[in-house]
Amino acid sequence: MKLYTYWRSQATFRVRIALNLKGLKREDVVINLDRGDQFKPGYRKENPQAVVPTLYDGDARLFQSVAILEYLEEKYPNPPILPKELLARAWVRGFALINVADSHPLIVPRIRNYLANVLKIDEAGRTAWIQHWLGAGLAAMEGLLAEKNPTGKFCHGDSPTVADICLVTQVTPAQLFKTDLAPYKRVMRIYEHCMTIPAFAEAHPRKQPDFEGH
Repeated sequence: MKLYTYWRSQATFRVRIALNLKGLKREDVVINLDRGDQFKPGYRKENPQAVVPTLYDGDARLFQSVAILEYLEEKYPNPPILPKELLARAWVRGFALINVADSHPLIVPRIRNYLANVLKIDEAGRTAWIQHWLGAGLAAMEGLLAEKNPTGKFCHGDSPTVADICLVTQVTPAQLFKTDLAPYKRVMRIYEHCMTIPAFAEAHPRKQPDFEGH
């Protein structure tokens, strides 16, 4: 497998975790988002949206992190990252989408750049925006965990799922942007447990080779 990646991409972080959980080896190709490599014609051919991740499995080209996670689960089902039972699968997917569909899209660099360069919002305002939307997602996750699994080590069941992957990629940018995490005790308990698992810890942005110098 070949993964087009960048250390600080939360979407790519999700895919790295899933590949690690399933024991799948990969070759990383760094696309430096800070340098604008994603907009160069060579990468535009790989991903016309000019984002990461892009994953090749043989000749199959895959894009968008959730679609990649679903593909990995279907092609490489063991160990599973989705529960077998229908309603449980729907719950896990719904939980994951709080991060993927609601919070993360509102804080990505193209949104932050638009706030700064077009709307002329100052740094304090941009930080408040980011903290607000990350906090809203964390509050939703905390409420769902209080109903579903108030004392568990994972979001659902006894092993990590897509829900845990996306919980981790909700907390990581919240830490970076100094969001108050004290109200989210269940979320943080699960995050801290996940980060004791090598598949999660080794996928962390700060553990990536291209993190050096940042």
